[in-house]
Order: sequence, then structure tokens, then C-alpha cells
Amino acid sequence: MRGRKKRNLVDAGQESPLDFAVEQRNRDTMSMVRTALERGDTALAYQPIMQASDMSKVAFYEGLIRLLDETGRVIPARDFMGAVETQELGRLIDCASLRAGLRALNHNPSLRLSINMSARSIGYPQWKQILNRGLSTNEKLAERLILEITESSAMQMPELVTVFMAELQDRGITFALDDFGAGFTAFRHLKEFYFDIVKIDGQFIRNVNDDANNQVLMEALIALASNFDMFTVAETVETQEEANWLAAAGINCMQGYLFGAPTLTPPWAEAQLKAGFK
Repeated sequence: MRGRKKRNLVDAGQESPLDFAVEQRNRDTMSMVRTALERGDTALAYQPIMQASDMSKVAFYEGLIRLLDETGRVIPARDFMGAVETQELGRLIDCASLRAGLRALNHNPSLRLSINMSARSIGYPQWKQILNRGLSTNEKLAERLILEITESSAMQMPELVTVFMAELQDRGITFALDDFGAGFTAFRHLKEFYFDIVKIDGQFIRNVNDDANNQVLMEALIALASNFDMFTVAETVETQEEANWLAAAGINCMQGYLFGAPTLTPPWAEAQLKAGFK
């Protein structure tokens, strides 16, 4: 009887404790994000993407958005993006990322940088204003800017993404398809998108040197990208054995903790700090 009564309450619209806890957590997360954005407590953490042909050389960096809470604790995107991705706060996060990325590119003429964005931000006026304003001050920034769009995000509005990419590629901006393989992009859309770079999802990288299934999948994904003249990046590379196998398989670049964790103080920032102390 107790079990039946409990089920009836849930069926009647009563929230379960789990649903309530999830909803409360999301509300708390959105409040934290909103407060951080209002204070301007955002920053980019930079992670290097290395050349596979020479693993000591950086091809470019990825700028990953971070928030700072009221105690100064650094909050990674995985702790808040799920709650705000479909909200306007998600668009404001993309704005903060782009603003910080353009600032970094402007201050460091040798830097090439990728910035994450959601396809949902394509029609957001403030995001476009930030981009146009940044490029108007230095048109050459476009040649060093890479915009990363996740596969799942791109597939939600493929026609809009295609038009958007064509417009900005004409201005010199490069596009990367993030988490390639995770969302199972329809091949016809992959052909139409014309991404310049595909970043292959980490699930296919893990233990690839020993995992025969991942080896077959990686070889297929690399061949597919090569067929469309797309530059390939392997995500979440963590061991030298994985890196060696990937390089031999023909991957162009690699990213992961093997080469460096995301950091708020990248090499050029450290150099500037040291110069300031002299």
C-alpha cells in the first residue's frame, strides 16, 4: 500500500526527492553563473594542441572558459555548462569566452587560439557584436581565431551552421568540429559543413594502442576526415603509447594531459609576469 501511495503521489505531479535535488542544483548553478558573469569573474584556461609529427611543437591552443566563485575557486565548464547550455546564460558564457579569446589574440601576435561556442549563439546579437568589434580593431585576428562547435550542437541546426560558417570562413576564421564521433553526424551534413578541423572524441582515443575496436574506429574517422580535407585532432591523449599509435595512424595533432592540463597562466603569461618583475 505504501508503495502504491508513493507512486500515485508522483503520478499526480509530486516531485520525487531526486527530481527536486536536481532542480535545486541547477538553480544554484545558474545563480552562481549569473553572479560570476555580473562580477566579470571569468577567465580562459589554455591547453596546448601539439603537432603529431613533432610532439614538442604547439600547433595552437584551446581557450576553455572558467568561472570564479565568491571564494576565488576556479570552476571548470563541466560543472556549469550542462545547466545553462540552453539558457541565455549559455549565450553570455559564449560571449565571455569570445571576448577573452579576442583579447588574448590581440595581446599575443604569435598566438593561434580556438574558442568554444554553441550553435545556439549564432543568432545572438551580443556575440556577433563582440566578434565584429574585435575584428574591426585588427582584421588579422581572424586568421588566428578558431571557433569550435560541438557535433551535437551543430546537428541541431545544420542549415544555419552552414550559412554561418560560410560567412565567417570568407573573413578568414577557421572552424573546428568538436567531439567528432560522439554525436554521429550524418555524412551528408559533414560534407556540407566544410569544417576545417575535426577533433575526434576522447572515447575513441582511450587505450587506442591496445584496443582493437578503437583502432578500427580511429582509422575510419581519420580516413573520413582526410577524404574531406579536414585537419584531425585527437582529444584527451593521456599516455605516450596512445600518442605514438595515433601519430603512426596519421593523426595531425593531439591534445590531452600528456602534453599539458588547461592553465590560467600559459607560457606567454608567465613570460610577461617574469618581465614585470625585472
